[in-house]
Amino acid sequence: MSVCTKMSYNYHTPVMLQEALEGLRIEPSGVYADLTFGGGGHSREILARLSPEGHLYGFDQDLDALAGAPEDERFTFVRSNFRYLRNWMQYYGVEGLNGILADLGVSSHHLDEGERGFSFRFDAPLDMRMNQRARLTARTVVNEYSEAQLTDIFRLYGELKQAHRLAQTIVKQRTTAPIETTGQLADVLNPFLGRAREKKDLAKVFQALRIEVNGEMEALRQMLGAATEMLLPGGRLVVLTYHSLEDRMVKNIMRSGNLEGNLEQDVYGRTLAPLEPVGKVRVASDEEQNANPRSRSAKLRVAERVES
Repeated sequence: MSVCTKMSYNYHTPVMLQEALEGLRIEPSGVYADLTFGGGGHSREILARLSPEGHLYGFDQDLDALAGAPEDERFTFVRSNFRYLRNWMQYYGVEGLNGILADLGVSSHHLDEGERGFSFRFDAPLDMRMNQRARLTARTVVNEYSEAQLTDIFRLYGELKQAHRLAQTIVKQRTTAPIETTGQLADVLNPFLGRAREKKDLAKVFQALRIEVNGEMEALRQMLGAATEMLLPGGRLVVLTYHSLEDRMVKNIMRSGNLEGNLEQDVYGRTLAPLEPVGKVRVASDEEQNANPRSRSAKLRVAERVES
C-alpha cells in the first residue's frame, strides 16, 4: 500500500472536517464514498482511518481534481458526477456502502482559478462548468435564456429580490452585444445592485448561474435517492449544504425518505423512513468561520440507514 503523495493541500480547505468524520463513524474495514473529492481533504482523512481491507471511492467530475488523487490501493478515483453513484458502484461490484460524504460547496480551487469563470473577482470567459466536457456554459445561459428563465434562476437559485430587474437588464444589454465575460456581466449589473450589498448580491447572481450550468439541484435529487439505497444498515450519510434549497432537500430525505418531506406511517403510527437523523444540524465554529469565511453558510447533517 502506497502513501498519498499527490494530494493538493491548496485546492480546497475542507469544511467541518472533524465533524464530518465524526458523523461518518468510520469502520476501518468499511467501504466509503466521498462524492465531492475536490482537493482530497476529506478523502485523505478517511483513508487515514481505514485498514488495508477498507476502500474509498472518490467522485469528482472535474479533471483538475485528478491531479490530487492519492496513489493508494484502497482508493479509486471516479471521474463522474455524483448523480451516477448507483451506476458506478454497480460497475465496481459494490453492493452497499458503510458511509457516504458529500460537501456541496463550490471549491476554493474553482473560485480562485479565474479562467474558469466562477468568480467576478477575475475577468474571464463566462464558463462555470464543473465538468469541462459539458456543453452548457454560463455564456449560453446569459445570452440565450429568456427573461422569464433568467428571472426564475436568479429568484430560485440566487434568492434575489430584484431577480426580474436583473434579468431585464441582461436581456436589454445583450441586444446591443453579447455578454462574453465575468467582468462584462458585473459591469452590466453593478449599477442595479445596492452599494451596501453589491458584492453579496453579485455573488448570488454567479451562484445562481453556476447551479443552472451544472444542473446541481437535479444532480442532488438523483444522488440523494441513490445514496439512500446504497447505504448498508447502520451506514451513515453526511452532507454539507450551503444553500437553502439543497439543505431543504437533504433535511427532507433524512427525515422522511423523500424529497418532499412527506412522512409515511404504518398502522401503529410509526414513521416509515429508510434514514434516521443523527443529532441536530451543525454549523462551523466561530474559530473556523473566522479562519475560513466560506464555511459561514455551511450546515452539516447526518443520518443513519435503519434496518429495513
